[in-house]
Amino acid sequence: MLNGMIVERGSLSKHPAHSKRPVVRTFAGLAVAALVASCGGSAGNPFDNPATVTNPGIVSGQHLAFAYFERCINPIFLAQLQIQLNGVTSTNTCAGSGCHDNVTGTGGAFRLVPGAQPIDLSDPAMTPAAIRLTDMYKNFYSAQGEVVLGSPPQSRLLAKPLLLNVLHGGGLIFPSQSDPNALLIKYWISHPAPQGQDEFSSATYAMFTPPDPKTGTCNTQ
Repeated sequence: MLNGMIVERGSLSKHPAHSKRPVVRTFAGLAVAALVASCGGSAGNPFDNPATVTNPGIVSGQHLAFAYFERCINPIFLAQLQIQLNGVTSTNTCAGSGCHDNVTGTGGAFRLVPGAQPIDLSDPAMTPAAIRLTDMYKNFYSAQGEVVLGSPPQSRLLAKPLLLNVLHGGGLIFPSQSDPNALLIKYWISHPAPQGQDEFSSATYAMFTPPDPKTGTCNTQ
């Protein structure tokens, strides 16, 4: 150790004329290197992000119902809705450009694929693994990210369009909590699949009358 520095062994030659410059590292440099390593940095470029980012599946807790989302919730995002913003009334869709469109939207983390195709849950080819690769599931996953399971008032998916003690750049979408669309979202959040069953559980079909996601109407109570 020389003057508060660490000198690597073998870096000082007995023959200065033929020696290389000593390799010196300060304590501060070593501390930064250790910090970067602890954050998962790579040796080549410690400040780089991973090449790909994936959304992990839900591994615990209850799940919201995919069938109800597809039939009853996703259409809300595509409907032309009346908007009250800064005293001006207009119409737009939640999945529209400038709102939550997955390409051109400016509405934060909540993103929607407007052209997501319906899923036939009775098709044997539509396994859970296959459904999770679809655009409809992307919409489901994104909407679920705006939800506090079992607590509609705390869920941004409902609180923002109602302006319930939270700002919403898109303005007031649902004039009251009794709005038909608000009731659908509230019901979805309040009725997750039974504990231990996934989002495709047939038990969630009871959310329709009759209990069939193809022909049943969407329950709200």
